[in-house]
Amino acid sequence: MFSLLWRFFPGPAWLRVIVLLLVAAALVYAVITYVYPWVALQLPEEEVTVDT
Repeated sequence: MFSLLWRFFPGPAWLRVIVLLLVAAALVYAVITYVYPWVALQLPEEEVTVDT
């Protein structure tokens, strides 16, 4: 998979590394911003009570 991404982006190796890091950062940002909150809404709430 990494070799496919490596061949997909044009330019010298240092530019490919920068582009891949930016793509990875954008992917992490999108997952944290959009995917995790949506999944949290889909999960049922757990009611926890502790009797003393």
